[in-house]
Amino acid sequence: MSPPRATDPSRSALWPDLTLSAWEDTRDTLQLWTQVVGKVRLALEPMVNHWWQVPLYVSARGLTTSLMHAGGHGIEIEFDFVDHVLELRRSDGQTAKVPLEPRSVASFYEATMAALDDLGVRLTILARPVEVPDATPFALDEQHASYDADAVHRFWLALLQAHRVMSLFRARFVGKASPVHFFWGAPDLAVTRFSGRPAPKHPGGVPNCADWVQELAYSHEVSSCGFWPGGDAEGLFYAYAYPQPDGFADWPVEPKAAFYDDKLGEFVLPYASVRIAEDPESMLLAFFESTYEAAAELAGWDRAALEVAP
Repeated sequence: MSPPRATDPSRSALWPDLTLSAWEDTRDTLQLWTQVVGKVRLALEPMVNHWWQVPLYVSARGLTTSLMHAGGHGIEIEFDFVDHVLELRRSDGQTAKVPLEPRSVASFYEATMAALDDLGVRLTILARPVEVPDATPFALDEQHASYDADAVHRFWLALLQAHRVMSLFRARFVGKASPVHFFWGAPDLAVTRFSGRPAPKHPGGVPNCADWVQELAYSHEVSSCGFWPGGDAEGLFYAYAYPQPDGFADWPVEPKAAFYDDKLGEFVLPYASVRIAEDPESMLLAFFESTYEAAAELAGWDRAALEVAP
């Protein structure tokens, strides 16, 4: 039997198996690599509300910083999960590459900084991870050194599909809504809707992350959803509200596989349930819509002014 055509992919190709036990070490290494690149974007770009200047974005080949600016040039850094290389591009045509292969965080950090230097990009970053319990400086981390190219490719394919559905969900809202961001702290792919009202001061408490970072991130009332490649055998889709209105956890959401996780304080839907569903897109949209309705109804959002019919 011939493999699925690119124009007519099978469901298993669109929503690949992400069994964590097969790639957990790679996932953890990759997260730290994305933090290195994300901190470059943080250093180069001006502050935007809720830290929207720091995420990466799903691209046609992997994850990209999108356009940045340095020394009068445009700069872009892309994790290419097709050819498995980190490509650094400058607007005058100069490029540099760092192979994505089994190598330590220390090695990746050194090579990436050297590549930036070759392109004339001079900058200083906080050279240690955030939002994780272990904050070993990048230059000293020899422990995380795994890279399974096939597993990373599957993860990217899953991000492509999640991004597509989350973009559809975002399009149904005319109020303030974030782009579909890949936040490298967690890491997670996320999209957030805003009621337009300010929120109470966030309590913080995120590992190795100053509380004021969360205060800026959650300065306004939100309903947020996304995909996190942790917390379950194949990762989780999630949805939460900040501040969380009374009754949120008890709201009847769809589909049946979704539930409120008391430990996380969020609704969750296992990725595996979506992957094997007859209609993954409809299942995932139902999850995003019903959890948003829980937040919007219970918190009294002006839904007529904020929403648009599909």
